[in-house]
Amino acid sequence: MELLLGIVLGALLSYWGISFFNKKSSLQKIETQSIILIEKIKSVCKLITVEGDFAEIYHYENTKNHFLNIITSRKKAILLINAKVHIGFDLSQIKLEADNENLEIILTHFPKPKVLTVETDVRYYDKKEGIFNKFNAEDLTELNKQSKAFIVDKIPESGLLNTANKEALDTILMIEKLLETSGWKLNYSQLVIPTTETEKIV
Repeated sequence: MELLLGIVLGALLSYWGISFFNKKSSLQKIETQSIILIEKIKSVCKLITVEGDFAEIYHYENTKNHFLNIITSRKKAILLINAKVHIGFDLSQIKLEADNENLEIILTHFPKPKVLTVETDVRYYDKKEGIFNKFNAEDLTELNKQSKAFIVDKIPESGLLNTANKEALDTILMIEKLLETSGWKLNYSQLVIPTTETEKIV
């Protein structure tokens, strides 16, 4: 009788031990999977959603005085700037939390659209120099910087940032489908997408 009782108790303890370790192992796998999924989403990093083309004219003029301000020397140029602008989302700034029990990823913050790249092609027209005020390599480098900044300042009025902001939901749905392939759900019910403001590239 005691032998039978010992066998039954041993079997119950073995079953309980195996169940406990299997459950613990399963929870660890789920937790590891949630971390991998979150990092996978963030690793997409910069996602371009809107592309815009600009053609702008920029007037440059520089005046210098010489010889006790007796002589004035001027240089000037007209710049035709063709630019391609990419607007999108920096997904490394996204904030996600994992609900491992319900296999759910909770989206708590989604970044605003920002200018990701500005590619400019500058052509010079009507370039004139003074005798004592000539264009040099530093001037041309500075003019290229100014032309890029000129385009960036034009972006808000172009409506590209607002267009990208409207496409934020499409990006969220893309993330949702990515999670569904792994058997997880995306919860973005509490997410509020902020209004768009200009955010310049460095």
